Amino acid sequence: MKKYKIVSIIPARSGSKRIKDKNLKKINNKPLIYFSIKQSIDSKLINRTFVSTDSVKYQKIAKKYGAEAPFLRPKNISLNDSTDLECIKHLIKYLKKINYLPDYIVHLRPTYPFREKNLIDKCIKKLLKNRKFDSLRTITRFKINIEKLWYKKNKLIYNPITKYNQNHSVPKEKLKTTYAQSNCVDILNVKKTILKNSISGEKILGYEINHFYDIDDISDLIKVRKAFKKIIFLK
Repeated sequence: MKKYKIVSIIPARSGSKRIKDKNLKKINNKPLIYFSIKQSIDSKLINRTFVSTDSVKYQKIAKKYGAEAPFLRPKNISLNDSTDLECIKHLIKYLKKINYLPDYIVHLRPTYPFREKNLIDKCIKKLLKNRKFDSLRTITRFKINIEKLWYKKNKLIYNPITKYNQNHSVPKEKLKTTYAQSNCVDILNVKKTILKNSISGEKILGYEINHFYDIDDISDLIKVRKAFKKIIFLK
C-alpha cells in the first residue's frame, strides 16, 4: 500500500452550552479528550495527532497525553456556531506553513470516547481502497425511517420531511433503511475536500457501525458513564 501522510484532528474548544467543559468531563477517571488522543496515537496508519483548542488549559492536557497542540485556535472560530470546516482549514493553514500538507485528515470528536480496537485503521483502509470517494463517515442504522419524520414550521403547521410524496404513511417495510452519521470517525481526502472548501466532497463513503456513543448533553454523558463498565474497547 502506498505511503500516505495521514494526520488526525481532535477539536476541543473550551466553550459548551449544554455541559460546561464537556471535553474534560471524566469517564473512568480520564477526561473525554484522552480517549480520542489515545486511539489516534494507537493507530498504525495515523502519522501525527493534533488537538485544536482555544484553551491553554486544554492545550496542556492534550500535550500531557501525547498529542500535538502547537497553536491556539482563534476565538472567532471556536464559537457555538463555528463549523468543522473552519477548524480543519485552520489546521491545514498551520500545516502548510511547516511544509507538511497531509493527504488525509481523520476527524475524531472527543465527544465520542469509545471506538473499538482497529476501527480507525479499518475506516482508513476502506477509504484508501475506494479512492474515487472524497471522504468517509461512520454511520449507524436509524430506528425511525427518515421519511416518517416531521418538522415544525410554526405553531400550527407540522410538515413531513417528505411532503412531496406520501411515504410518511407507507409501511416501514416498504421504505429504504435509513442511517444516521454517528460522529465517531470522519476521514477526508484533503485535496478533494478541504482544499475545495468542502467538509465532505461530493462522494461520501459510509462505514456502518453498530453503536452510538456521541455525547451531546448531560443525559448522554450519564448513559456513556453507565455503559463504560460493559464496554471492553479500551480495557
